[in-house]
Amino acid sequence: MQTTLAPHYAGTPEGAEAEAILRRCVHCGFCTATCPTYQLLGDELDGPRGRIYLIKQVMEGQPATRETQLHLDRCLTCRNCESTCPSGVEYGRLVEIGRNAVDAQVSRPAGERLKRGLLKSGLTSPLFGPAITLGQALRPLVPASLKDKVPPPAPASAHDWPLVTHRRKLGLLAGCVQPTLAPNINSATARVLDAAGISCLVAKGSGCCGAIRAHLNDHEGGLADMRRNVDAWFPLLERGEIEGLVMNASGCGVTVKEYGRALAHDPAYADKARRVSEATRDLSEWLPELVPVLKEKLQGKQPKLAYHPPCTLQHGQQLRGGVEAAFKELGFEIGCAPSESHLCCGSAGTYSVLQPALSKQLRDRKLAALAPLAADEIVSANIGCIQHLQSGTSTPVRHWVEVLDAALHP
Repeated sequence: MQTTLAPHYAGTPEGAEAEAILRRCVHCGFCTATCPTYQLLGDELDGPRGRIYLIKQVMEGQPATRETQLHLDRCLTCRNCESTCPSGVEYGRLVEIGRNAVDAQVSRPAGERLKRGLLKSGLTSPLFGPAITLGQALRPLVPASLKDKVPPPAPASAHDWPLVTHRRKLGLLAGCVQPTLAPNINSATARVLDAAGISCLVAKGSGCCGAIRAHLNDHEGGLADMRRNVDAWFPLLERGEIEGLVMNASGCGVTVKEYGRALAHDPAYADKARRVSEATRDLSEWLPELVPVLKEKLQGKQPKLAYHPPCTLQHGQQLRGGVEAAFKELGFEIGCAPSESHLCCGSAGTYSVLQPALSKQLRDRKLAALAPLAADEIVSANIGCIQHLQSGTSTPVRHWVEVLDAALHP
């Protein structure tokens, strides 16, 4: 797609990157066929191709409007279109650049600014945990719109970490919301790796991966989160105290794997960020090594599982089939939705708060697609998907590592 950048974008790193991405688009529309919001709304401008045209117009100097902003806001950034695109268009990065450009021109309504500000600062604040604890105590009084976001209190066992320290160690990102909303995911990860002779280490100073701020168009805030994590992890990697980093939330994993790109223009961090990204693997990428060790240690009858692969895993990280193959080798009955397993569940980070109507439609559509499996439990690999799906079903929804942990420690 031929593009002529406006003077104020020409010569900037973002302008050059956007132009390179735009030039790869050949208008084929394959992306539209797999876009969740296009399937719901049927509007060309609510699909990737239409949004690409809108971003192109802004980058060429046409004034952005509130309508432009709304169409870009409705994008889930699920990156399903990237899996479909035959031309390698990096749509996720393009829409990030486009949103920043539009927000620089179009002021949001006061209520919207307040909501985004609260999400940006609240979810990553040390006060988030106490706020959720208070919400759990007062759950009957919590507004219906927020009640789905306040899970029941976790049992005390969710905080039990292995006491043995092994020679092999991996750095684990605890995350910003996961320790409060679903603490058992991190402790189950530590227990499963412990059973394979690997210890987990949460680096002092590490925190939010940067995705929340970046997705809310706080570019500098997101980069600050990334630099803080690089400062926490790089010395451990450099000294050989950990052999790598393991991510049990695919949304965090896809972000950390992109630190090298995000900080490439920062001479103080470019090399360190690249090395952190190279050392990062999703927990599922460890399964080929773990399965032979754990196979003989499983106990009891295992539940029948329906697996929802998060978009940040199957599209963002391009990791598919690993969880299902490993669980089948371990003796579990597991399957993905017979149709639409590639589609987003509607969680998409803060999307379920900012676009609740669309988000719930996608959640219900995903649960309906999983229903034919008649599973005992639904499993996924990202805290947002897990919480979102659980809000629409009585079937237990857990991280797959929790199911594996339960089979090892019944």
